[in-house]
Amino acid sequence: MSLYTRYKKYRDKWWALPLFIPVLLLPVINIANTFASLDGRDVALYYLPLALMLSLMLFFGWAALPGMIIALWLHITRHMPPLESVGVIFNFLIPIILSWGGYRACVPRRYMVSHGTVRLMAQRVFWQMFFPATLFLVLFQFSVYLGLQTSRLEMEGVSPLSLRTIINYQALLVGCFTGVPLCYLLIRLIRHPRHIRSYVSQLRRQIDPKIRWPEGIVWWVALIALLLMLLRPMSDNSSIFSTNYTLSLLLPVMLWGSMRFGYRFMSLIWTPVLIVAIHFHYRYLPVYPGYSNQLAITSSSYLVFSFIVVYMAMLSTRQRLIHQRARRMAYLDPVVHMPNLRALSRALTTTPWSVLCFLRVPELEVLGRHYGVMMRIQYKQKIAEWLKDVLLADEDVYQLSGHDVVVRLNTEGYQRRIDELDARVKQFRFNWDGIPLQPPVGISYCYVRSPVTHLSLLLGELSTIADLSLSTSHPESLQRRGAMHLQQGLKDKVAMMNQIQQALERNLFRLFAQPIVGVRGDSYYEILLRMENADGQYIGPDAFLPVAQEFGLSSRIDLWVLEKALDFINRNRVALPGLRFSLNITPSTACGAGFPDAVINLLGKYAIEPWQLIFELTERQPVPHPEQARQTMRYLQQMGCRVAIDDFGTGYASYTRLKDVDADMLKIDGSFIRNIVSSSLDYQIVASICQLARMKKMLVVAEFVENDEIRDAAISLGIDYLQGYGIGKPDRLEDLVASAQEQAEVA
Repeated sequence: MSLYTRYKKYRDKWWALPLFIPVLLLPVINIANTFASLDGRDVALYYLPLALMLSLMLFFGWAALPGMIIALWLHITRHMPPLESVGVIFNFLIPIILSWGGYRACVPRRYMVSHGTVRLMAQRVFWQMFFPATLFLVLFQFSVYLGLQTSRLEMEGVSPLSLRTIINYQALLVGCFTGVPLCYLLIRLIRHPRHIRSYVSQLRRQIDPKIRWPEGIVWWVALIALLLMLLRPMSDNSSIFSTNYTLSLLLPVMLWGSMRFGYRFMSLIWTPVLIVAIHFHYRYLPVYPGYSNQLAITSSSYLVFSFIVVYMAMLSTRQRLIHQRARRMAYLDPVVHMPNLRALSRALTTTPWSVLCFLRVPELEVLGRHYGVMMRIQYKQKIAEWLKDVLLADEDVYQLSGHDVVVRLNTEGYQRRIDELDARVKQFRFNWDGIPLQPPVGISYCYVRSPVTHLSLLLGELSTIADLSLSTSHPESLQRRGAMHLQQGLKDKVAMMNQIQQALERNLFRLFAQPIVGVRGDSYYEILLRMENADGQYIGPDAFLPVAQEFGLSSRIDLWVLEKALDFINRNRVALPGLRFSLNITPSTACGAGFPDAVINLLGKYAIEPWQLIFELTERQPVPHPEQARQTMRYLQQMGCRVAIDDFGTGYASYTRLKDVDADMLKIDGSFIRNIVSSSLDYQIVASICQLARMKKMLVVAEFVENDEIRDAAISLGIDYLQGYGIGKPDRLEDLVASAQEQAEVA
């Protein structure tokens, strides 16, 4: 066993450092004690031994007692009678042990030695300042009264509220308040000298990063100038700045330092400054008739100034650390614990040229639905860790929403490094519960120049190119794949999204109605949606509904159409009695669990019967959650509404879907209806659809009935409802009232 290992093993034993440190430090600490003469007797202005003993107990616990007793006997009570010596030692030990025990009981173990913590300020003020100082003074007065300290018999009968007692009490308070952190630091440095590196590191972190060297020089000059004026010997030529007025001027300078330099620095500076200012108090406090009162006021200033300086340093340091932590958290994803998009933007800003590599893992979403979100989180964390081996120190992997990540590379030799990155990604294996997973990864890249003003658009372009990389199985460059075309397409989508939002906010959508006539005499209208642009022209749904679906606005549009349609029925009950409307709803609306409740609320609001509504679910788009959509349709049917399948025969519709779906009506896509006269194949397809629909007891609607031949063929196939330009063209919803009035006048 080496000497240092033995030292580390035995240094905290009672016969090691706890025995020698108090013997060595107490005479040094006694140098800082300051006394003044008041009415021929000494009073303490600063007393540090009590703080040293309390620091030893906080550091070593019970192991510090033998060393403390020996130090007190050697340096304080050695020349006293035995009984008085024992009394003085117990006068120290009782407050120290009780304060140490009370602090341990009230403060969690991990905060036992954490100076500078605002949340522990109250506990420290009480257990390390107020309680030991008060109990020490009370025991001292009591022992003097009992005659146990014969050398202090002149104190007998002194009132607890006398100036002498108050000054001594303030000396104990300020000594404990400023001395405990100082003595604790000295003990820690003696025990472990390398702690100075950690302390300096903490000190640097607490200093405001905005400070520049001119401010530091000005602060030091102001502090030294005030100290020189304060400690200048008084003479006939002395000014007001040679009095304790300069002590008051010292406070704003120290507060300036507290708010800018932090607690560690100020606790290291203020205590020596305070000791020096107290030690040379006679330089600015001359003896004159009101000396006792002035001494008491100045002694209280030492205490108040110390509390203000230390507490302000704690508060400013805590606020600065919270701000720094918040800034760090702003650049870190709280779930995945990886740098986020804001961190990427900052990295691109600080680097003139960069290469962005976009990694797209579309199957990660499917795996996440099966194995949970933790699988997706751990996959991203593992692949980021895996890629760190081929990245430089200033390069990183950044978290994006969904199943994508992006890597920032330096531009030096980037083509070779992208190939290395691709090879590294292909070697990655992710084990989840013992199952090796290797979903395909698409990689796209581009080089950019700072500043990148439209990072979101750029990432969208890279995402599209990464999809192409999945099919080619090698990294794809954005610059080679028509970046201008992609960028223009993305800008057009964003412009259309803004136009849709404005249309929702300003009611720029327009409703049209196209009649659907039943072969048995009943009829209803299908509501068609148009959007009015700035020129007053109408935009068809094929132009804006896909964008609305992509940006999550389709459900808002569906609810807007529903409410406007119900409002129209409510306002025209007399002119259009028994009016029925067919409304198209998108898959995202059908999969919304709250849609039936919204329908119920709107029906109740406008007093509309459920049988007046038919909801058409389009089959051109996939339904993300089929079971939820079926449940929504079932709720609508139960409340009395009808449900229709729109565009059957195209998209995602099939005979299997027809077998599984419980709908009231079936709309055959117009691509089959328009050719049933000229194409025997289309005729047979429509006939088979009609036969299956009748077996399911579903009514059939034919679209694109544009002439009498198609109309007659559709009727011969047993189709129940007809729709198309041969039946009636779409008109503005408001024109239905005028048409109804004209028909009534003709009749």
